[in-house]
Amino acid sequence: MLTLTQALHDQIVAHAREDHPDEACGIVAGPEGSDRPERFVPMVNAARSPTFYEFDSGDLLKLYRDLDDRDEEPVIVYHSHTATEAYPSRTDVAYASEPGAHYVLVSTADSEGLGEFQFRSFRIVDGAITEEEVRVVEEY
Repeated sequence: MLTLTQALHDQIVAHAREDHPDEACGIVAGPEGSDRPERFVPMVNAARSPTFYEFDSGDLLKLYRDLDDRDEEPVIVYHSHTATEAYPSRTDVAYASEPGAHYVLVSTADSEGLGEFQFRSFRIVDGAITEEEVRVVEEY
């Protein structure tokens, strides 16, 4: 189960809405080994695409250096889907390189049955997708 604060949830959703119609992406960092998301780190979608996201390689290098300096790791890796449901695509699965992370997808699609947005979390390990419950709390 993914547990995160209302503030982090709202920041992820706001970023997804701001970058629409392009996919938004970023991480939420937390202390190594804690599984506790604490620090919101929005990233720029270098692809600037409504159907694909990628982190800029220079930004990613800076991010991982910063995480190392702070003894943090990516607890959540998030991105948005702008025209489809919040479910990992084949490309998402192929690029899922953090086996300990929660992969959060936010759908900003305004499609019948999806509602205004979807916020879902998955574990992706060795190509296997497992949806997990999301618990939003006021504070830890």
